[in-house]
Amino acid sequence: MLQLGTAAFASVTDVTEPPQTPDVEQTRGERVRGSHTARAAGVASAQLIANILALLTTVALARALGTANYGELARMISVFTILSVPATALQAAAARDMTLGRLGSARHTAATLNGWLVQILIATGVVLAICILLRNQLGDLLQVSQPWAAALVVPAGVLWTGLALQRGVLLGVSGYRPVAASLVGEQGFRLMFGLIAALLGAQVGLIFFCSVPLATIPIIIATGVLTRRRLGRPDNEPKRVRLRDLASRNPVPIAALTLFAVLQNADVIAVGHFFNTTISGAYAQAAVAAKGVVWVAIGLGLYLLPEAAREAAKGADPRHLLSRTSGLLMLVAVPILAVFAIFPDQLLSLVFGDQAKLAAPALPWLAAAMTCLSVSYLALQFLLALGRRAFLAALIVGAVAVPVTVALCDSSLKSVAVGLLVLDAILAATMLAISFASSSAGEHGFTVDEAEEFAIAEAAEAAIP
Repeated sequence: MLQLGTAAFASVTDVTEPPQTPDVEQTRGERVRGSHTARAAGVASAQLIANILALLTTVALARALGTANYGELARMISVFTILSVPATALQAAAARDMTLGRLGSARHTAATLNGWLVQILIATGVVLAICILLRNQLGDLLQVSQPWAAALVVPAGVLWTGLALQRGVLLGVSGYRPVAASLVGEQGFRLMFGLIAALLGAQVGLIFFCSVPLATIPIIIATGVLTRRRLGRPDNEPKRVRLRDLASRNPVPIAALTLFAVLQNADVIAVGHFFNTTISGAYAQAAVAAKGVVWVAIGLGLYLLPEAAREAAKGADPRHLLSRTSGLLMLVAVPILAVFAIFPDQLLSLVFGDQAKLAAPALPWLAAAMTCLSVSYLALQFLLALGRRAFLAALIVGAVAVPVTVALCDSSLKSVAVGLLVLDAILAATMLAISFASSSAGEHGFTVDEAEEFAIAEAAEAAIP
């Protein structure tokens, strides 16, 4: 990510240094790509550990709460996941602005970050007050039996933005180890606090509070200490980069990734409105299993986004990269689909308990739907690299269609899954058609360094909900 600075320095020194031979230039390019790959691999490895902890948390809480209560927790976490996506884009923006020097010196950045955190804390308090007033309506919307717990979901997402901004600044100063530590630490706190609450017999609302907003607080404090060590004491200069300006530089990635999060999670929320607590809880558990292929696609996207930007920058046709990553996705997805089709009852019962097999008829279809959605995600990353925007219309239609599909197919969980498969297959076909019609970068395409920074930031937030 900091290769932007290195590239800028290299461009200056090239004026006075003798021209490099092609072999030397090629070696330098290989070193640059290697360093980026090492950074992304390091952060992604930490996220892999965090995902394992997140999966353990999901399974442990699902068994501790039972299928019916887990459905409520899953709906709250699904909304929190959607709300955290814009924060991920802000994280990438902070990392890029730090790299480009837009945030000023290290001490100036420290002061700017402090200002952002104060704004986040104030916004969290205001949103919390509003949500408390609307707690009953939020409880009905999320189908949560404890309205006070539903009132915590949106403020938790706002609060988490502070952590994302801290990580973005750390990524911008090559603080990959502190970021990796915060990733693992966050999921560790969630597992520990959630399990303690569950073992003490807490209800689902208190478990959500302990495993999400409460677990976020110590990691924000710890990451703040690590950030302070990297940046030093904040200065007293009055000029600061506004958080609104940071967000305005990334409207398309923020919109695209948020819409994808809605596509990935809205069905769990919608099912709670049309099925009883036990059935909707079983569906939420099946959805966790089915989304495994999505996390494979996210990993492939970390490669696709910067490589497509690099190919387009060189004037080459990058569409073969989308074909290659889609093929790799299918190599993983087909065996998963086969297992889900042959052993759905046994798999769900083994992982989540006996009641989870109520969703067994839906699992293969739901996994197929998530596979189509994963293809759409790869196309999304490809189109972001090329700077396209028209695909947002397809994502908007798809996001709106998810709850409509659930409402029209409410006779059984299998019918819901089949309906989602049809929807996601149409979306995947549309996204691929737009992608293969785009062979070159548009006006707003990512530079290679921007794409690499964004991919690293995404690697730092690809957590299992």
